[in-house]
Amino acid sequence: MAVYEANQTYQPSTHLAVTRPTISTVDIERPQTIKEASLEGEDHFDYSQRAQWLRAAVLGANDGLVSTASLMMGVGAVKEDVKFMILTGFAGLIAGACSMAIGEFVSVYSQLDIEVAQIKRDNLARKNEEEDSNAEKENLPNPFQAAGASAVAFSIGAIVPILAAAFIKDHKVRMGVVAGATSLALLVFGVLGAILGKSPLLKSSLRVLFGGWIAMAITFGLTKLVGKSGL
Repeated sequence: MAVYEANQTYQPSTHLAVTRPTISTVDIERPQTIKEASLEGEDHFDYSQRAQWLRAAVLGANDGLVSTASLMMGVGAVKEDVKFMILTGFAGLIAGACSMAIGEFVSVYSQLDIEVAQIKRDNLARKNEEEDSNAEKENLPNPFQAAGASAVAFSIGAIVPILAAAFIKDHKVRMGVVAGATSLALLVFGVLGAILGKSPLLKSSLRVLFGGWIAMAITFGLTKLVGKSGL
């Protein structure tokens, strides 16, 4: 007399017991943990999308700060006249802002031309050409916006050392104030860039600070050397 288990069937042809696979309802209906549920519903932001305007804004301001402060420190190494120092800083602000705006405009316009040409090639194989094209064109870079952002950001950074030197009569104190104000602004820009880009805070800010110090020191030293040599 054969005895059959609940999860087995009897096959007359082979007299073999075949085990039926059982499906655990625990795996199917397992409730999500709080962590899983929060991650599933969380709206993850792609911080790489910030790269273009972050570079044009924070890094543009940093460029204006470092280049203008370095110019003023270089001039201050050979001339003590405050008016001459401020005039040099203002000229650096105008020249740098124009250079940044034109360079950004040309660069972004070239990128725009490439992306528009690629969209046209891609749309040749699509049915909803007009709809797809309009959707993609909304995400294209704007050369005028990038140029304006670069010029404004550069000017904001460049105005810091100019204002720092404007109200100081003593030459040595003025040089120290310019270096101090520039260092503080470098830290602020470094921290701001790290926060917006989600990069290491201390490492990013110190990198920006040391880079600015090196630029000012080299400009000051070489200008003073050239001034003493009488070239």
